[in-house]
Amino acid sequence: MEYQFSKDFLWGAACSGPQSEGSFPGDGKAEMEWDYWFQQAPELFYDGVGPAVTSDFYHKYKEYAGLMKEIGMNSYRTSIQWSRLIKDREGTINEAGVEFYNSVIDELLSRGIEPILCLHHFDLPMYWVEKGGFENRETAEAFAAYAAKCFELFGGRVKRWLTFNEPIVITEGGYLYKNHYPAVCDAKRAALVSYHLQLASSMAVKEFRKRGGKGQIGIVLNLTPTYCKEPENAEDRRSAETADLLFNKSFLDPSLKGEYPNALVELLKKEGICPEAQAEDLEVIRANTVDFLGVNYYHPRRVTRRSSPFTGPLMPEKYFEEYTYEGQKMNFSRGWEIYEPAVYEIAIQLRDNYGNIPWYLSENGMGVQNEEQFIGVDGIVEDDYRIEFIRDHLIWLHKAIVEGCNCFGYHLWAPFDCWSWKNAYKNRYGMIRVDRKDNCRLTVKKSGRWFRVTAEQGGFSLHTEI
Repeated sequence: MEYQFSKDFLWGAACSGPQSEGSFPGDGKAEMEWDYWFQQAPELFYDGVGPAVTSDFYHKYKEYAGLMKEIGMNSYRTSIQWSRLIKDREGTINEAGVEFYNSVIDELLSRGIEPILCLHHFDLPMYWVEKGGFENRETAEAFAAYAAKCFELFGGRVKRWLTFNEPIVITEGGYLYKNHYPAVCDAKRAALVSYHLQLASSMAVKEFRKRGGKGQIGIVLNLTPTYCKEPENAEDRRSAETADLLFNKSFLDPSLKGEYPNALVELLKKEGICPEAQAEDLEVIRANTVDFLGVNYYHPRRVTRRSSPFTGPLMPEKYFEEYTYEGQKMNFSRGWEIYEPAVYEIAIQLRDNYGNIPWYLSENGMGVQNEEQFIGVDGIVEDDYRIEFIRDHLIWLHKAIVEGCNCFGYHLWAPFDCWSWKNAYKNRYGMIRVDRKDNCRLTVKKSGRWFRVTAEQGGFSLHTEI
């Protein structure tokens, strides 16, 4: 069977500034939260590897761009690091940072690769962390000013912008599950951070529209479809609905519809953690919805009603329990379920309940530990498992597009192996291998060769050999 996509379909991949660029003497970059946390607790990071060098994109961006072109990418999403562009709370520009991002944009465009720039990817400058981060409304206002500066500096050549990557992860990682800095568990602070993140995103959209230029602005949300164990059971259905409210609709609805779901507001009020929203803030959110959506999809969430009373500090798990089942297809390196049909179901939801907004699959990927074991005699990583993963998700995405869903692209996470927060290089995601023991030497994996052919042909056939 043939799976063909449109001629203007985006074939690409995504990474981020803090996971790829590194920090080097003389680059003028300010300290951000991951720099600080690694200095304070290096034992929390896999193999003791912090964000200092990562994949050295800062020095090797031309080589990376050349290989991106070689593997067929026509688009690349990365992020501007607030801490690299702006030196302090007063807004002092780091000219070395401006020069770097101008050079990256020029290099990508010269190779026919569209740059899609995100303004925030889990990397808050320490000068705003010290002021309370997104618990402080002032940080949201500062984010809007930073966004306006980015649009001024780079907006003439960058046509697609994104405000935040996975804002719910900032909340759950830093303020519930202790995976990100400041690593606390406080549901009331979490709710306030979420509110200010949404406000910051909407303020940035407002700044973009004030410019009156060409282009579009969106947001990247990690949508995790929620399935209950017993759909015929009302309590099970409620558990799934609540998880969906907390993890998906909390940013999806205000970003796309301009308002929060009533059920979410009622739930937060019932728990006594609903932020006090100013009327003018709610108007900013209402009036500044996004032009398009980036959807990061990795795995579903399987929930059932609680089998025992919840104890401990308030957490989302008060309303559900997660479960596994026999025969569940898993990526055991990452501990995530592989469930391709969810891509189709996300697309149908966006078509039927969110005005069929233009969107693209902005991240989808398979991290594998100890990938060195799959290096062949020619020195190439034989990652057939990654090819199968991409292909099987594209099959379901194609089905959604045929049925009228407004999806305009597919981006893998990631084009090359990159640093991943506390996990460092534990799991490899790239189509290009980065050998950190050999000065970040780069080689294209088998998946990169397959991706090039797929992009050139605008699709693939199930009869084509991997």
